[in-house]
Amino acid sequence: MTSQTITAAASGTWKLGDLTVNRVGFGAMRLPQHGEAFAADAVPRDRDQAIGVLRRAVELGVNHIDTAAFYFSPLRSANELINQALAPYPDDLVITTKVGPGRDPSGQWLAHATPEQLRGQVEENLRQLGRDHLDVVNLRIVGTDSIAERFGALAELREAGLIRHLGLSNVRPHHLAEAQTIAPVVCVQNMFGIGASPEQKEFLDICGEQRIAFVPFYSIAGTGRTAGATTDHSPQVHAIASTHGVSTAQIRLAWTLHQGSHVLAIPGTGDLDHLAQNVAAGSLHLSEDELTALDPLHHETA
Repeated sequence: MTSQTITAAASGTWKLGDLTVNRVGFGAMRLPQHGEAFAADAVPRDRDQAIGVLRRAVELGVNHIDTAAFYFSPLRSANELINQALAPYPDDLVITTKVGPGRDPSGQWLAHATPEQLRGQVEENLRQLGRDHLDVVNLRIVGTDSIAERFGALAELREAGLIRHLGLSNVRPHHLAEAQTIAPVVCVQNMFGIGASPEQKEFLDICGEQRIAFVPFYSIAGTGRTAGATTDHSPQVHAIASTHGVSTAQIRLAWTLHQGSHVLAIPGTGDLDHLAQNVAAGSLHLSEDELTALDPLHHETA
């Protein structure tokens, strides 16, 4: 597999509202630092290296970047790196951000934003990215309580022209149903990958039935979460990777993309070689037998 010549266009496309994106995108969470995201002792990534990765991603056809104002380490902010690397932005580039969580300047987590505080978070993303509007804003939540007031606040900002489209992150099906009574939802961003539960797969399918993009996070990291790619691969994953001559991470990405044409991938990295491999995974075809071999792994890990 010559990953150097494969672009994100090989993964196919989907729409976020009226915005068409290639199904393999880029997640900026790991970009500001080496090692685990949000770690207090994180070593900032070299600025030129981070900028080089972002520019190369766009060269490889990536036109969907996922970010947040709370993605920062000492000295580095994902949003400001994106701004410096890519502004003036290509016409087809879609930048998705999320609000709800927040961190103080020392990196400590704050209580999730109230409806009144969400406008400030939206404006901070606008400032850092150098935009007059945000393409997609996901409301990220914790828990099962009603999101009506918070999502309603974002819907008002959408009506005011600060946001083009709205999405949800870390939610349950009832949150999606509640949000849709307030404003259109173009994407759901939840944890998903090999090892996902039947309930998670059911929610993915619900989104597909409604033509809503499903955007998994930690599809490579798995149980590694913010620390990065898991090393806990099953024999099946290793065997299929060996057959195709690719990495286990590429198999995890390819399997995730095979779960539906509405599934988008947002793998993140600060490494140019890993970036090329992630993009190339969008062209990888898994056979029915291979998918069947991987499917029972669905409920082995959380």
